[in-house]
Amino acid sequence: MHLVDTTLFFSPTSGGVRRYLTAKHQWLQANTPHRHSLLVPGAVTELLPGGISTIAGWIVPGTFNYRLPLSPRRWLRMLDALEPDLIEVGDVFHPAWCAMRSARRRDIPLLAFFHSNFPRLAGRRLGRVVEHGLGRYLRRVYERVDLVLAPSRLMCDYLAGLGVHRTALQPLGVDTEIFSPQRRTANLRRQLGLADDTRLLVYAGRFSGEKNIEVLHGALALLGERYHLLMIGGEQPGRPASNITVQAYRRDSIELAETIASCDALVHAGCSETFGLVIIEALACGIPVVGANAGAVPEHIDETVGMLAPPNDTPGMAAAIAALYERDLPALGRAARARALQRYTWSRALQLLLGHYTAVSGRTLTSTPEEAALELTLPR
Repeated sequence: MHLVDTTLFFSPTSGGVRRYLTAKHQWLQANTPHRHSLLVPGAVTELLPGGISTIAGWIVPGTFNYRLPLSPRRWLRMLDALEPDLIEVGDVFHPAWCAMRSARRRDIPLLAFFHSNFPRLAGRRLGRVVEHGLGRYLRRVYERVDLVLAPSRLMCDYLAGLGVHRTALQPLGVDTEIFSPQRRTANLRRQLGLADDTRLLVYAGRFSGEKNIEVLHGALALLGERYHLLMIGGEQPGRPASNITVQAYRRDSIELAETIASCDALVHAGCSETFGLVIIEALACGIPVVGANAGAVPEHIDETVGMLAPPNDTPGMAAAIAALYERDLPALGRAARARALQRYTWSRALQLLLGHYTAVSGRTLTSTPEEAALELTLPR
C-alpha cells in the first residue's frame, strides 16, 4: 500500500510537523511493507516516489525557512503522479483541496492531521471575527475528509466545538534512543562559562509571540544569577540578560538531545500548544518540565514529572521553577523517562496510526509482529 503525506508545513528548520513526518517515514520503511512518500515544499521541484518529493516555492520572510509554492495545478499533478492508496494532509490550504480532488479521482481514503490551531492563533492577532471565520473554514475543509487526527484531547474537543466529529486522538512520539539520559554530558556548564552549582534551565523552540518568551525572561530576572536559562531556537532581539544565553536552532537531533539532557529542567511558558513535542523530548531525556497550565501541556505534565505554573504569570513561573529545586530532581527525571517510554515512543504512536488507517480504508495495515503486539491503550 502506498501512503502519501502532503503539507505546506515542512522546512529544514521547522519543528513538530517535520519531525513527525520524517520519523513516520523512517519507521514505516523499517517496520512495515508499505511504501511511504512525502510531497512538501522545497528549493526545487522533484518527484521521488517512496521518498521526499518537493515543489519549488519562495521562502516566506520571517518564518523558519518555510516555502510557499503557489501552483495548485502542479501540486495536484505531482500528487496524482505518486499514485497513492491513502493520503494524509497536514494543512487546510491548497494542498488539502488538491488532496481532496486526488482522493476523489482515485476513490481512496483521505485523512487530515490538525497540527496547529491557526484560527485561534490568528484570532489573538486579528480579533474574534477572524477567528470565527477561520473556524467555519476549517469545518468546511474537514467535512470533506474521512477522518481528522488531532495530537491531544484538547484539540479533539476544540474540533468537536466547531462541529467536526469524525476525529481521532493521535499523539506524536519521540525517538527514545536519541532523546535519552545517556546523552547527558558533564561539561555544558563549563562551555557556557557557568559555575558547577548553577541551576541550569533550557528552552527549545520558536521565539514567537505565542511561546510567551517574555514570561521566561521575567522569571529569570526574578530568580537572579543563581539560575541560568539556555534558549535554543533563534535570535533574540536586543541584548539578553546576564543569566540568559541564546543559541541558534539545532538541526541535529543528537546535538539537541545532548543539550537538553545536560540541563536540570526544561521550561515552557507557551499557552497555545496543540501537543508540545519538545516537552516529551525533555521527558525522554530524563529531565523534569516546568510548563504553563494551559493548552495541551497538562496532558503531559503533572507533579510526578515536573511543575505546572499559572498561565501568563511571570511571578508564578518563577515560583514554580524555584519550587522544583526543592524537590528530588533525579527522582523526577527517572519518572519523566519512564513516562516517555510508557506513552510516547514512535512505535506506540505509529502503530496507533496504522489502526486509524485500517479503520478508514477497510484494509488491515500492519507492521512487524513485534510492533503489532504493542499495547495501544492510551492512559488518560
